Amino acid sequence: MNPRITAVIWGLFVLAAQIALPLAMRDRLPDPLAIRWELGGPAIRSMSLTTYIVVMFLTWAVLWLVALAAAERATARRQSRTVWWGGLFGMGALALGVNVTTVLANLDAPDWAATRLPGWQVLGVIVGGTGLAVLAGYLRRGAPDADFARRTPPLLRLGAGRRTVWVGHVANRWLALLPVAALAAALILGLLYVTGLMSGVTATSVLPGLVLVLAAGVLTSSVSVQVGDGRVAIQFGPLGWPARRIPLSRIESAWSETRHPAEVGGWGIRGLPGSSTIMLRGGECLVLRYRSGGRLAISIDDAERGASLINALIAERVEQ
Repeated sequence: MNPRITAVIWGLFVLAAQIALPLAMRDRLPDPLAIRWELGGPAIRSMSLTTYIVVMFLTWAVLWLVALAAAERATARRQSRTVWWGGLFGMGALALGVNVTTVLANLDAPDWAATRLPGWQVLGVIVGGTGLAVLAGYLRRGAPDADFARRTPPLLRLGAGRRTVWVGHVANRWLALLPVAALAAALILGLLYVTGLMSGVTATSVLPGLVLVLAAGVLTSSVSVQVGDGRVAIQFGPLGWPARRIPLSRIESAWSETRHPAEVGGWGIRGLPGSSTIMLRGGECLVLRYRSGGRLAISIDDAERGASLINALIAERVEQ
């Protein structure tokens, strides 16, 4: 079956189920119905049945339509196909699971406040969604990508006795806004706490998340790659830390390749060990092929020149 038809059928099935299930059980559901519970405890939030159905419908409809819109570019590579199909079926299963468990928790309850959501059902939804995502990604991963490494790699001519170094850099200004926003939120949080408008418990529960966003934003908003001295050094953030250093002895070849976030699953560090991408912006990427068969791609400016130098240095080592 055509992949697009499969994606459309799955999306329509989930969409129909999101509406049909609560409507079919409406005579046995309280109105309003509970939609949120404390872990293993009572319900803490409710919503009218009509609003609930609209929210369930729109949540999945938006996710599904966005996924379909990005399908052509998001399925260009085997890794991205695995992520896209896994995400589509996994998110659909999760949406269905949330709907089913919510309806079951409210079924025949005299009032929304009297409902309970068993923890094992939550765990079942997470496990089921994850399992379906892994299965769909595996079955729909398709054929391996064309091996760019089999092409003649770019090669730079090195001057005898000269020490040659290449440095490439890339920054994403939008990702750089993350630490700025996190820092601003932390300052506002502190101000609310000092003025007594926010309790210490609430402040301390939110602060770790802001610190994590701040650190992640600082470290992943820019990347520098340096080639020379027998290694490829990848440095993160404005301070160049943390850094990853890859000896040239581990690299078989390098080349430049165009990649986009939708093809690798988004921005940041994507993929699995042995086949991963450091994606800060779409476009030119430096791709390293390890002697072990794995690959690492880094979105970086002037990647063609960097690949040429890497291949020249590898050839020079072989000749020696």
